[in-house]
Amino acid sequence: MTDAMRIEELRDYLLLMGRLQMSPALSAKVDLSGVVQQTIWEALQERIPEADDERLLWLRRLFANNLHDEIRKATAERRDHRREVSLEAALESSSARIGAFLAGSSPSPSQKAVRADELNRLARALAELPDDQRLAVELHHLSDLPLAEVSQQLNRTREATAALLYRALKKLRQRLGTDHS
Repeated sequence: MTDAMRIEELRDYLLLMGRLQMSPALSAKVDLSGVVQQTIWEALQERIPEADDERLLWLRRLFANNLHDEIRKATAERRDHRREVSLEAALESSSARIGAFLAGSSPSPSQKAVRADELNRLARALAELPDDQRLAVELHHLSDLPLAEVSQQLNRTREATAALLYRALKKLRQRLGTDHS
């Protein structure tokens, strides 16, 4: 598999990481697809790490830098250094929550490679969901928001949001062929 194919396969993963970091207001100002495209282009200009876990970490750092630059441009006049949080740390946290969603972590290199593949499969499966279902899963399971807050953000009742999550998780389980809850 070529370097370009290995990096391109991570497009949905990077989009997911970016969506988890941005508020709806910021999402309207930052072209996330453009940031991902820039990251992939820059990645292909450099020597790409061979190991899956190293490649993910390296690509996430590159993406964090690019996303940070775009967010800084979009919010330049309202910038307050006291509120700045390391975007790389936030991406790491999001990645850890996604990993917890999949299952416990494993230290061996082969298990790390499998885990990186699972993260990518999850990102792809999420990208295939309808937008409202994808957003509900991202907010509730990956951003750890309570159901009431997810309901408010989606402008739905708690029951409708719960049903939306149920359908989304059912589709994810079918696509991933797993029993994760």
